[in-house]
This record gives sequence, C-alpha cells and structure tokens, in this order.
Amino acid sequence: MQSIESAAVVLRGKERILVFTGAGISTESGIPDFRGRNGVWTRVDPAEFTIDKYLRNPDTRRRSWQMRLESGTLTAKPNKAHRAVTRLWRSGRMLACVTQNIDGLHQKAGLPTQALVELHGNAHVARCVGCGDRQPTVDVVTRVQAGEDDPSCLLCGGILKIDVVFFGEMLPPAATDLAYALASQADAVVAVGSTLSVFPAAQIPLEVAQAGHPLVILNIGPTAFDDLAAARIEAPAGKALPALVSALT
Repeated sequence: MQSIESAAVVLRGKERILVFTGAGISTESGIPDFRGRNGVWTRVDPAEFTIDKYLRNPDTRRRSWQMRLESGTLTAKPNKAHRAVTRLWRSGRMLACVTQNIDGLHQKAGLPTQALVELHGNAHVARCVGCGDRQPTVDVVTRVQAGEDDPSCLLCGGILKIDVVFFGEMLPPAATDLAYALASQADAVVAVGSTLSVFPAAQIPLEVAQAGHPLVILNIGPTAFDDLAAARIEAPAGKALPALVSALT
C-alpha cells in the first residue's frame, strides 16, 4: 500500500491524467501478455506474423485465424482494472486513455470512444485488405469454426485480417496523431501493464515524462522507463489500480 500512497501523492492535484495501458491490464481477464514469463512470444515466434508473411502465405493466415479462435480475446470480460480506468475518467481528472491493447475491454468497461485511443487497432473488427470492407470479427471466426480455415472477403474475394497492426505495419496515423496531441496536454501519465519497450507506442508516456510531468508505473516486472518514474507500483493491475483510483477520487 505504501507505493500506492506514494503514487497518489504524486498525482494529487493533477487534472489531466493520461492513462497508458498495455497487455498487463488484461491478463486478469484471461488474455495472456506478450513478453511476460508465460507470454505469447515465449510460445510463438513473432517473426512468423509479419504483414508480409500474412499476405503471402496461406498457412500463416490459417494459423493466425486459429490463434484468434483460441485466444479468448473476443469473449473476454473487463476486470477491476479496466473498470477503475472508467471510474477515473468519470471523476473528471483523466484526460484520456491510450492503449496498446486490441481486446476492446476498455469499451466493454464503459469507457466512451472519445476517451480512448487504440494505437494497435481492435481485434473485434476484421477488414479486407483489398476492398477495405469491415465486418465483425466474430462473423469471420464463425466461418472458421464452420471449416473455412482461410476465409476470404465475401464482397471481392480478397484477404481478410483483423483490423490490428501487424509487425511491419505502420501505426494508424489518425490514432498516433491524437495520442501525441493528448500527451502534449497531459499533466501526468499512469502507465499500466506495459513494459514500455515497444516503440513508437512507448513514446507517448515518454513525451509526458520528458515534458517534466510525473510518470507513475504500475507493472509486474521491470520496464524501460523505471528510472524516469516518480512512483512505481509492483502489483497486479486489478488490485492496485482500483486502490490508486480510490485514493484519487
């Protein structure tokens, strides 16, 4: 609790808090992180899932859709940490949330669209890389369950992919620009469940810290910006973040 109290002291009086979330905020919802001890990349080589390989190789697409089926992302429910972010927003002291996550759990927890920037996209939407048609991912997954292991676009026959950033793709320009604009307005940043090692996303909280505003880190395990943190909380997000928000509101 001492670290939570220290973080609350650092954030007291701040009225434009930017929340930055990574995979660690969703592990308590049953979604594995990527770089943790049992993370996705300990079992799967990320080099197998570049955008080039996905577009060229039907086997990569088949494997990707099967992983989507098994990941639990589409059926996961928000946990106490997601709800704490929403509670902070409703208090009027939070500027917005910028997330690296693609699971849609912030929205499910009641955070409005205008308060959220999804830097890496959203797995609940599938998009045709040919004609751009968008549809619910659950509809495509239903086709996979029915036996279409590499479903194509029903409009043009093009390749379908979930509407998220693959390795080798650029971040969405509109989302990136908005995230940087929010970082320039923030008077503090709370980073939750991120190793802060994936760029350019990690540049967003770094911008706030480099502008002289406090950075609070809540993460299990070290992060790339620990030396910049005004306060550091080593605890599960679902336990620590609600306590921190309660101390602030």
